[in-house]
Amino acid sequence: MGGIITQMWPPKPAFTEQNLGDLSAQVYIVTGSNTGVGKELAQILYSKKATVYVAARSEAKATEAIEDIRGAFPTSTGRLEFLALDLSDLSAVARSAKEFITRESKLDVLFNNAGVMHPPQGSKTKQGYELQLGVNNLGHLLFTELLTPLLATTAASYAASSPNSGGFDPENMGFTKKEQSTYYKYSVSKAGVYYQAAEYAKRYKDKGIISLAVNPGNLRSDLQRYGGQGFLHKINQKVILFPAINGAYSELFCGLSPDVTAEKSGSYAIPWGRLAKIREDIEKGSKSTKEGGTGMGKVWYDWCLEQVEPFMH
Repeated sequence: MGGIITQMWPPKPAFTEQNLGDLSAQVYIVTGSNTGVGKELAQILYSKKATVYVAARSEAKATEAIEDIRGAFPTSTGRLEFLALDLSDLSAVARSAKEFITRESKLDVLFNNAGVMHPPQGSKTKQGYELQLGVNNLGHLLFTELLTPLLATTAASYAASSPNSGGFDPENMGFTKKEQSTYYKYSVSKAGVYYQAAEYAKRYKDKGIISLAVNPGNLRSDLQRYGGQGFLHKINQKVILFPAINGAYSELFCGLSPDVTAEKSGSYAIPWGRLAKIREDIEKGSKSTKEGGTGMGKVWYDWCLEQVEPFMH
C-alpha cells in the first residue's frame, strides 16, 4: 500500500530544468511531444538549447506545439524539428526511423513518451493489432530497435513510459483468441512496456545503452481523452491527477539525471523521478528462470520482435 501512496502523491521533484546545463550539443527524440507530458519535456530540453525532434502523427498539431515552445523561449538557440511518426502503422514507424537517421548522426536520448489508454473497444492499428498493444508496445519497439545502432554509437539512454500493473496470457498475446476489456488490454500493454525496457537493457548492455521504464505519474493530459467527462472523472482531475509538467520531470530524470548510471539500466522509475521496485510479480516476470523468475519478459519481447520483424529491413 505504501508504494501505491507514494506514487499517487509523490514528494516534490528533485531533478528539474534547474539541474540542467547547456544542452546545445545534445539531440533528443520525444514521441508524442505535440501535447501534454511530451510537449512539456520538449520545452524543457529546448529551453536549454537542445535539438529536439517532436515526433508525432499530426504535423499541424506538432507545428503548433513547436511555435508555442519557441514563443515561450524566444532566445533559445536550440532546434525543434518535426518528425512524422504514426505509431499505429508499422510501415510508417519504419519510415520515421529511417528519416531520422538520414537527418542526424547521433541520438542522445530517445524518450518513448507517446501512448494510448482505453480507446473505444475494437480499435485497431493499420496492421490489425489491438490499438494499445500496437502503439504502446509494437510501434515503440520497432522504432527503438531501428534507432538502436545510432543510440549505441552515441552511447545514449532510452527512456520509456511504463506501468504499475498488468499480467499476461502467453497463449493470447495479441488478444486474438479471447476478447478482453480495453482496461485489461491497457494493463497488459503497460506491463509489456516494462518488460520491453528491462529486456532491452539486458540485450544492449554491452552497447553502453541505458534503458529505463518509468511511471510518469497520474497526470492531467491527453492520455485521459477517452476517460469520459462525468462527475467522478472531474473529481479525479482535481484530486488525483497532477499537471503534465510533473510527468515531464519523471521522464527527464530517467534521461538526464546523473543518478541514472549504467548500473541502473533496467530499473523502474516512479513519480517525479525516483528509482523504485516494481510490483513483485512483474519483476519476477522480467527475470529468467535461472535468475529465479518466470522468463515472461523474454517471451514477450521475442513475440513483439516477431511481429515487427517484417518491417525491420
